[in-house]
Amino acid sequence: MKNQLKLSMAVLAACVTFSAIAADAPKSMRGLDVAAPDPVAADKAYVGARPGTQKPIARTFSTQPPVIPHSIENFDEINLETNQCMDCHSAATYQKKKAPKIGDSHFVARDGAKLDEGSAARYNCTQCHVPQVDAPPLVDNAFQGDVKKADAKKPVKKN
Repeated sequence: MKNQLKLSMAVLAACVTFSAIAADAPKSMRGLDVAAPDPVAADKAYVGARPGTQKPIARTFSTQPPVIPHSIENFDEINLETNQCMDCHSAATYQKKKAPKIGDSHFVARDGAKLDEGSAARYNCTQCHVPQVDAPPLVDNAFQGDVKKADAKKPVKKN
């Protein structure tokens, strides 16, 4: 009988403890209730307004896809029939439009064969290339990107 009473008291204590813990609902790192829907993000303005009005944005590492230095807000959706990016950046039109040509890697098929036109696997430009927006960093960081080769040759001063 004593063992049964001890067991009942232990179960009761566990239930009280659990209900006290459950009253403090877990909070997510974003500060909202876990079950709450995400708030709509505020619209950010693109850095460049019209194509051709802003200088290209420097890359922070050697294999980074170039960032789009202009707004793509009024561009048509990229689909099987149309890709408005190619109006300026295709191999046939880039010189006339004074725009950068799509990279040579875009003219290589998955099997390594060279192509005359851009590869269909690289047709969705905004999958890798994103427009630059004027937004503060989400978290503090000390990232500085690749060191330029000229800077790498300079001797480091020791204190």
